[in-house]
Amino acid sequence: MINLLYLAAAVCFIFALKGLSSASSSRGGNLFGIVGMGLACFAVSLSSSNIGFAMIAMALGGMIGIFISQRVSMTQLPEMVAGFHSLVGLSALLIDFAACFSPQLFNICDYSGHIFTSSLFEIGLGGAIGAITFTGSVIAFMKLRGIYRGGVIPISFNFLLLALILLTILVFVFTGDSLYFVIVAVLSLVFGITFIVPIGGADMPVVVSMLNSYSGWAASGIGFTLHNDLLIITGALVGASGAILSYIMCKGMNRSLFEVLFSTGEFVAVSDEGKSENRSYKQGAPEDAAFLLKNASSVIIVPGYGMATSQAQHALKEMSDILKKEGVSVKYAIHPVAGRMPGHMNVLLAEANVPYEDVFELDEINNDFASCDVAFVVGANDVTNPAAKNDPTSSIYGMPILEVSKAKTVLFLKRSMNPGYAGVDNELFYAPNTMLLLGDAKKTTEAIIKVL
Repeated sequence: MINLLYLAAAVCFIFALKGLSSASSSRGGNLFGIVGMGLACFAVSLSSSNIGFAMIAMALGGMIGIFISQRVSMTQLPEMVAGFHSLVGLSALLIDFAACFSPQLFNICDYSGHIFTSSLFEIGLGGAIGAITFTGSVIAFMKLRGIYRGGVIPISFNFLLLALILLTILVFVFTGDSLYFVIVAVLSLVFGITFIVPIGGADMPVVVSMLNSYSGWAASGIGFTLHNDLLIITGALVGASGAILSYIMCKGMNRSLFEVLFSTGEFVAVSDEGKSENRSYKQGAPEDAAFLLKNASSVIIVPGYGMATSQAQHALKEMSDILKKEGVSVKYAIHPVAGRMPGHMNVLLAEANVPYEDVFELDEINNDFASCDVAFVVGANDVTNPAAKNDPTSSIYGMPILEVSKAKTVLFLKRSMNPGYAGVDNELFYAPNTMLLLGDAKKTTEAIIKVL
């Protein structure tokens, strides 16, 4: 019965990933994930030697999950995901510690108490991945939350640390001495910090995706230690899908995964704030924007983190509906790394019931900007910054951008003149065809709607 439940749960998780690969089927995919996790929890309660404790643990976890889900906003979703990844890594590390010091409870040792060589390797590697995931996700949470910006760490230091971790794992496997596992854990905890600290803000969506992958491999490692087939399968699914997504995102940014993950952080500590103080720019009012939008034949809306912060997606939907009634063509352009995590903008637009056929990815819509009358940018700083094409010294140089500067007019909604998350000043602000609408994006859009 337990194995059948695990099999059914694994199938549900596979269908969940398939469903989540498309916005139109994402609700169904999420439902499959919920059913699969419910079956898995039920199977665990049946297999537990103390069902009471298992039920208490699941009840507490469920209540915490409900509490968080009711209070987290859409803008806090990326750091919540990073926070959950850290819990997966921590659980993997704690279970590996338990297996290392009490192997008889896990049936991974002989009668004399010596842990099997294969299990030593699983514990060492699984513990290292878990520790890296834990501290790396904590740093990612802090950076996404704005608590910590980052710093400069030489690549050579991280490579040396990684080599020490791998060497210590080998020594642990050959000697079976638990002291070496403690050293592996400590080194990995440090490496998780130094690994994520230098990665720049523009690359954080890739980091979230990679940490997702790490949490999957950590869960898979737990599965081997606990002899749990479901954890092995689920962890492998999450690990592989996270790695593939990271590769796809890096390809969309025209960067290699190595460049992203082994950044020195030279640009992280250097911000362009203050450079814009003495530069002139054109500032408009909602009335100006409404006039330009109503007299346009085509409008492309470019959502960014500014839309998420102000929760302007519903107002944008209302504005686009009004423009469509006036005969204006309205499309939405999504950059692969817009927001703070993969698919962030797609989720927000889906929440506002924006038709899927109106939403286009970078490759599909970039050529349309040249024939577009108005590009309506809502806080999408880094993904529209011409410095990615024109400035070799910029930290975002080489990243493909949405070519909004080619539109006849660019309406840019921003709270202030501060640079984007990557800390790079946007040359688009000072272009002759750009009009800035400073203030809260939702309030500005609502003001435009009133004029329309």
